[in-house]
Amino acid sequence: MKNTPPDMHKHAESARSDHAGLPSAIVGIGCSAGGLEALEAFVAGITPGLGVSLVIVQHLAPDFASILPELLASHTRLAVHEARHGTPILPDCIYVIPPNKTLSFDRGCLYLSTPPAGLRLPVDHLFHTLAHGLGKRSIGVILSGMGEDGMLGVQEMKACGGRTYAQDPLTARADSMPRSAIERGVIDFIASPERLARLVLEQCTQQEDERQSAALAEPAQQEAMREIIALLQQHTGNDFSHYKPNTLNRRIERRMALLRLDSMQAYAEHFRSNLQERDWLLKELLIGVTRFFRDTAMWDYLRDIAMPALFAQYPAGKALRAWVPACSSGEEAYSLAILFRESLLLHQPAGQFSLKIYATDLDGDAIQHARRGVYSCSIAPEVGEARLKQYFVYEEDQFRVSKDIRDMVVFATQNIISDPPFTRLDILSCRNLMIYLDSVLQEKLLPLFHYALCSGGILVLGSAETIGRFSTLFVPLDKKNRIFSRGNEASSSRALEIALRTETRLLPQIEETMPDYRKSLEYQTDQLIQQNYAPAGVLINNDGDILYISGRVGKYLEPAAGKVNVNIHAMAREGLASALHSAIQQVLSGEERVQLHDLQVDVFGTPQRFHLTVQHIRQPAELQGRLLVVFTEAPPPKARSRRRIPASERELMLEDELEQTRKLLRSMQEDMQIALEEMNSGNEELQATNEELTTSREELQSLNEELQTINVELQAKLDDLTWERNDMNNLLNSTEIATVFLDGDMRLRRFTRHATTLFKLIPGDIGRPLSDIRSELEYPQLLNDATKVLQTLVFEEKRVHSHNGRWYRVRIMPYRRLDNVIDGIVITFIDTTEIASLEARLQQHME
Repeated sequence: MKNTPPDMHKHAESARSDHAGLPSAIVGIGCSAGGLEALEAFVAGITPGLGVSLVIVQHLAPDFASILPELLASHTRLAVHEARHGTPILPDCIYVIPPNKTLSFDRGCLYLSTPPAGLRLPVDHLFHTLAHGLGKRSIGVILSGMGEDGMLGVQEMKACGGRTYAQDPLTARADSMPRSAIERGVIDFIASPERLARLVLEQCTQQEDERQSAALAEPAQQEAMREIIALLQQHTGNDFSHYKPNTLNRRIERRMALLRLDSMQAYAEHFRSNLQERDWLLKELLIGVTRFFRDTAMWDYLRDIAMPALFAQYPAGKALRAWVPACSSGEEAYSLAILFRESLLLHQPAGQFSLKIYATDLDGDAIQHARRGVYSCSIAPEVGEARLKQYFVYEEDQFRVSKDIRDMVVFATQNIISDPPFTRLDILSCRNLMIYLDSVLQEKLLPLFHYALCSGGILVLGSAETIGRFSTLFVPLDKKNRIFSRGNEASSSRALEIALRTETRLLPQIEETMPDYRKSLEYQTDQLIQQNYAPAGVLINNDGDILYISGRVGKYLEPAAGKVNVNIHAMAREGLASALHSAIQQVLSGEERVQLHDLQVDVFGTPQRFHLTVQHIRQPAELQGRLLVVFTEAPPPKARSRRRIPASERELMLEDELEQTRKLLRSMQEDMQIALEEMNSGNEELQATNEELTTSREELQSLNEELQTINVELQAKLDDLTWERNDMNNLLNSTEIATVFLDGDMRLRRFTRHATTLFKLIPGDIGRPLSDIRSELEYPQLLNDATKVLQTLVFEEKRVHSHNGRWYRVRIMPYRRLDNVIDGIVITFIDTTEIASLEARLQQHME
């Protein structure tokens, strides 16, 4: 295709063989209003054969079927599918989110869920799962759309080492989504949709080449890494030598990919000669991902248990101190301040308590953002409506932290490794920082935290962090949420040395061993009863998917050949499927319980008789809406004397049974046909409605943009006319010439200020005939002369006298428009009294 780089095709065959049916890259795409046009242009530039797969999340109307897959299919050679729950992602495919669903990624598959109530951010949700599922291989693209959905998602991708792209706002029909991500500073490439497709393919190809050559440069790569760290320390004063190598490699490889450099040595050479690149790498290394009330269970424990215990230590009250290192853009610090207020209101300690929070970070830009305390509307789901109303102020589509919460926090730029710590602390929350540091720095920080905390102070770590070998310094309060209390044992001076000890290594994390419940007496007894005495049964949902199996159901169900399918209709043995389907449909139609007796199923050639029960579950609430299917073995038939039935009679019985079966099948077929036709008709109507709504929405959006453009143009013209009118008024008034403008009917159109000395004019006279206005001139034939000029187009000029003894030269001219059309009369009155007086004196002198 025209947007394909010339070197792409040579990699197609290797990409297919290397990934063996897996995508070479998975690209998440988010868009909203105006996104269809951008999507069509983007997918048209993706070449099949490279193994790239696209996952598209567009804001869709929840109540109407989407035709987006059909629309995109006409613009691409890739296969387009609507995503289903559990869909594995295959190469050279496009997956589109269905309406009223949230799409997530996990281990190569897509999963659907019902969106939460309130503000919906499906793009952020998909990007978040892609970031944590693919890491540095994650790719996010934000196209045209309204709002800020996707901004936090690409920030998460960037923090995990992924690549982020956004449509140039100048090319977007709605620029809010791409612009918000660009202004956040988390976008690597900004271009038109056509150009973005080419860039994505180039990066995917480069990533493939890097994987093939990564193992060839280990020693040289380490030497280049050391040089980069040394130059970065020389430029910024920050030492990153004890950051985890994987973190450094991931961030540097990201910069390499953006610069299209194929080796660490090439990047070191570029880094050596480019000072700006050192600032970019520092910014890359300082990317922090945080949000309000991250890990809600930890915050609940802190509010309900840890803080009340802290209050109890000081019955008389205290001015508490807290430190939040690596605070990034401030969400963690503000969350702690809000939680402290909530804990005070909830537990109401007897003493007077206050909290001063010191929040620090190495990134000065992040500190500036935190100090402003202004966040986008996307924080609404994580904060909650009640907290937003109480602790935030809504202004201009953003939320600002309220003043009383903001005053509790002091933000400062600090290097936690080299700068002195805050001391006499009651709470220290350092979450998700040590996961980026090697064991040397971790063993320096933990004794430092012990030294900074007061006795009984609270230490909060991230969910993936541990205190390691310093178990004597901290007492666990909640191991699961990584909340500890400072122990009373003093830190050794060796542990608090400023010099780093490179020989130290973390001891393995001791995990709490839990007894295996499957070996308990209760579990074994329960299994024995279910397997030998209780009837076999399964729990299913309305679609027939098996959720739980009890007892031995092998006589009635067996796995179907081919791909694993745990649907009960697919697993039913011969002789069971028809009866099972009929019973389930009856229950779904409203019957509470359906029982079928004396059924027969074939098990490896041996007939087995049983009773079938299908019941709709109402209680307990956790199982409500599910169906319970129970198989009960039927007792063997009692022996009875056989009576020989004549052959003719037996044939009649078989024919009757066959006829009944045929009638039943015909009836079921007719019902299914009617239902299918109704469903198809309804689907067509919904699709037509969706197409009309989509078209109307696009037309309205286009019309709105056109009206906005016209409005801006009209406003500019109005401003120009206003200035021209001001200029004209000033010009006419500066001449001190009385001027009157009349229309074709001799009605007053406009007059200058000096005309009010000759006519009794007020602004309200506009539109009145000039004959109705009292004049100071002794010129009764004025209107007759004006009418004559309008007819002949020949101007008139006369000298007239006024009642107060002044003389005027009156000039009557036609009013000519710019298009050369006569549209009224202009009359000017020039005061010639002084000239007349001079003439009179001159005449007297001559006489």
